[in-house]
Amino acid sequence: MHKVLVTDDEAYIATQIEERLTSMGYDVVGVASSGEEAIDMSRTFVPDLVLMDIVMPGKLNGIGAARIIKDELDIPVIFLTAYTEDQLIDEAKNAEPFGYIVKPLQEREIKAAIEIAIHKKDVDRQLHESEKKYRLLVSNIPCVVFTGYKDFSVDFIDDKVEELTGYSSEDFNSRKLKWSDIVIEDDIQKIVEDFTNALKGDKKYSRKYRIKSKEGEILWIWEKGQITCDDQREILFVSGVFSDITHHIRVEEEKRRLEDKLHQARKMESIGILAGGIAHDFNNLLMGIQGNASLTLLDMDSTYPGYERLKNIEQYTQNGAELTGQLLGFARGGKYEVKPTDMNELIKKSSSMFGRTRKEIKIYRKYQEDIWTVEVDQGQIEQTLLNLYVNASQAMPGGGNLYLQTENITLDENYVKPYDLEPGRYVKISLTDSGVGMDEETKDRIFDPFFTTKEMGSGKGIGLGLASVYGIITNHGGIINVQSKKGEGATFNIYLPASESEIITEKKLPEKFLRGTETVLFVDDEKFIISISEDILKKLGYTVLIARNGKEAIEIYKEKQDDIDMVLLDMIMPEMGGGETYDILKKINPDIKVLLSSGYSIEGQATEILERGCDGFIQKPFKIEHLSQIMRRILEDK
Repeated sequence: MHKVLVTDDEAYIATQIEERLTSMGYDVVGVASSGEEAIDMSRTFVPDLVLMDIVMPGKLNGIGAARIIKDELDIPVIFLTAYTEDQLIDEAKNAEPFGYIVKPLQEREIKAAIEIAIHKKDVDRQLHESEKKYRLLVSNIPCVVFTGYKDFSVDFIDDKVEELTGYSSEDFNSRKLKWSDIVIEDDIQKIVEDFTNALKGDKKYSRKYRIKSKEGEILWIWEKGQITCDDQREILFVSGVFSDITHHIRVEEEKRRLEDKLHQARKMESIGILAGGIAHDFNNLLMGIQGNASLTLLDMDSTYPGYERLKNIEQYTQNGAELTGQLLGFARGGKYEVKPTDMNELIKKSSSMFGRTRKEIKIYRKYQEDIWTVEVDQGQIEQTLLNLYVNASQAMPGGGNLYLQTENITLDENYVKPYDLEPGRYVKISLTDSGVGMDEETKDRIFDPFFTTKEMGSGKGIGLGLASVYGIITNHGGIINVQSKKGEGATFNIYLPASESEIITEKKLPEKFLRGTETVLFVDDEKFIISISEDILKKLGYTVLIARNGKEAIEIYKEKQDDIDMVLLDMIMPEMGGGETYDILKKINPDIKVLLSSGYSIEGQATEILERGCDGFIQKPFKIEHLSQIMRRILEDK
């Protein structure tokens, strides 16, 4: 049953048309009273035909609505009208309707017009589909027809073979060339297997294999044919068609490559979120251990019997913080102190330090002059470089060469598209070793968390280093990849986006306690963090007010803002996080001094809050000396 939409602004006429169409066996899906309503109902019900009154009120008459319905939905429209002015009819014809009926309507006229319009639509659709299939076949499958024999000699091959292979049909038809002369040697066995199967009764075949063209290009061929045998099941001849599917194969390979990258990125993102959460909670625990040990040490001198053990606790806590630093580096959004940086200087510093510990490895450096500036967390990039140096040294247990190079480079859209990054200027850092290299399986998994080629229990770590490297570079909007073959060393390439920012040299704070007498509002939701931090701040001489969440901090600040000199604000809290709390406090007092604190950052929140005017950031677990120095710097900044 064909579906029809009726459009007429006169309700009684529309009702009459609807009743007549229903009695004739058509399914009236709706009645529209304006051009706009006809368009909406066409989109909703997708009728086979629209009967459209030409003259209707509103911004859009029947002619305008018909154009939209035809162009957007390809639904045939038949105009209905009681007007016969030449100008109106000419305008209606320009809309290219499928029919035109003058009121009053006759049943025979309606039925004929509808059936013709629907039939014409069906025919047009079938023609369109046939033409589409034909064009696709002709443009994408330039088939070559052939007949030949078991020994790969050719009996007949048509002239299109020259366009495909570069060799003329005469080259094959005259037996100067056998087909096996241009088939890649490794793939000849596939064809021989088809001959073997033919002797078992499977005479039809379809296969893909590679050939080498006259110009030396490797092409992929799709061939379909039939093998004819005699009564003794001896092969008489082969006949079939083949075509060039090289582009299709390459597209499929690229699609597979992109899908693999997407799968890898999603996997790493999921693990990164988990790693970040673990690191955050672990850093809070370390803060409690660090704080208690440091406070206890403040009250004793080096002659106390337990002094050295407490110093060891402090050191082990810092070791734990370095491990969570690797987790945070791998975690999504784990960078903190981003600064304009000269990568040449950073590599000189880190490689020199590494070179002093591994003298059996000779380091060669090649630096780009006028290297572009990058904005990075210097500590994390140094950690990345160190992990790569260590990885290279483990690949060269008896010593070897390490080549370091920097380069200004511009990456185009095709290169960065798989990584979902913007094309443009990047700084490339290459690290090449002369070590044992990697096989394909190892290379594909090298950045996976906890993947390692080391023996379990060897004491050489758990394979987190390169996963951390991957996370850090990705978090910086960069790219890292590896090129390697077994026995031929490895090259790690890093691409970091260039920046227009200028490098600023900062003064290093002295390594000592700096005390104060100001009032500090400390905001955190963890009870043990509040307890130890309150003791630390009081030990440094400060008066401390405590808030256990963002809302409580805002209430206290509104009441006592004249007495509060600074706010030490945790970033991750339930209900109202540090970012929202900071924004509200900033509205209360635009000159407020705030030091942000957290065990980690999610999706760059720390950086975003700092960009909104926050005065500083300190990562848990922090040393008392470090906290005291940052607080004095913020408080004394006029």
